[in-house]
Amino acid sequence: MPWRESLSPVQMTRVALVAPIEQRRELLVAIAHNAHVELDLPYSPGDGPDEVDKAVDAAMTSGSTAGWVGWTPAKELPALTEALTSVGAAVVPLGRPRGVQPPTLLTGVGTSRAGVSRTLVDTYGTVPYADVDPSRMAGVAYVVMFGMMFGDLGHGAILVLAGLVLRSGRIKKLASLKKTWLFVAGAGLTSMVFGALYGEAFGPTGLVPVLWLEPMNNPIPLMVTALIFGAVLLAGAYALGTINRVREGGWAYALYASSGAAGAVLFLAIGLLTWGLISNLSPVVLIAVILAATALVFIFIGFFVDAGGGPTGIMQAVIELVDTVIRLGSNVVSFARLAAFGLTHAALLSVVWSATTALWQPDWRALAAILVFVVGNVLTFALEALVAGVQALRLEYYELFSRIFQSEGRPFRPWAPVRSADLHPDSSSERPLP
Repeated sequence: MPWRESLSPVQMTRVALVAPIEQRRELLVAIAHNAHVELDLPYSPGDGPDEVDKAVDAAMTSGSTAGWVGWTPAKELPALTEALTSVGAAVVPLGRPRGVQPPTLLTGVGTSRAGVSRTLVDTYGTVPYADVDPSRMAGVAYVVMFGMMFGDLGHGAILVLAGLVLRSGRIKKLASLKKTWLFVAGAGLTSMVFGALYGEAFGPTGLVPVLWLEPMNNPIPLMVTALIFGAVLLAGAYALGTINRVREGGWAYALYASSGAAGAVLFLAIGLLTWGLISNLSPVVLIAVILAATALVFIFIGFFVDAGGGPTGIMQAVIELVDTVIRLGSNVVSFARLAAFGLTHAALLSVVWSATTALWQPDWRALAAILVFVVGNVLTFALEALVAGVQALRLEYYELFSRIFQSEGRPFRPWAPVRSADLHPDSSSERPLP
């Protein structure tokens, strides 16, 4: 599959499904076996023994013809046509109704590589049909943020080992988590990378050299790095948000959206302003002010139109504009937690290592030192893995996804009842046609 296709939901086609009234059950059975059609039914479809009968009764009829409408993936249209032709029915492609959003079916659903990353997105909401699917990018961003907060070569190696154990499927109680192995191993790998950079292996044990900096001795550079990394992620979120706004409503919509082009320009202006003030570059500051003022005007107009205009609309637009500026600054600062929790991890392991070395003596106290080292690492591993996992998830949901998504889509749910009595028209238990 081309990588461009993997970034968007599967293309959907609106279809009409028609057949002679006496063949309507056969049509439904063929659709159920095909399992690639979502029917528009006047009730919530189920999987009970009378599901086919209910769908038969819900058919739209005209003379001697019965029909239904629904959605199907465009790539499945030939197979669906062949299946219906074999029972004397037909499928007719229709135009998409104005204002109706097709259901979302994402590519690679159920695969081990995309599954867990997609869970990050699905837990937040269903990707709208028109939007880019950020699942893979979200997965990469998550494991990098996790690794920065959980940077330790030894602890990361344990996570990698845990991922490989999950992949093997040898522990039956963990079989349901097998598809997460790549995600767990990836988080462990990034933790090992940052652990090597920090010179941490089960703490400051000296087992590995410091390749970049020691978190406890260099908190400011670590904090600045976290903020820069956060700014890069936010820039990517604004880029995806702009693409999504264009796909949802065209360039005019994207131009005024706070999560579209106007918001991206404002974010760029703040970055240029910061650079200009730090470097004392007056031309850069002037350009930043002009860009910021332009972006704020467009964002205000967007808020004003959304509020319905009038004096109330002006007040609401002003409040939302101020909130946008404040949140933009707070969103960047939020990424400081990547450094803060990285420091916490290093500090806890430093305490454990200090207690271990203080107890170490070539006698019985060596056993106490080993016990402190093992228990301390186990507790730190459990606590920090939980904290890093939750904080990375928070950053993705509140700082990144809030810009990528403006609304929520609805998942594609093919009509495919599985009751054998429903799927076999010759079954003796089947109700006769009315």
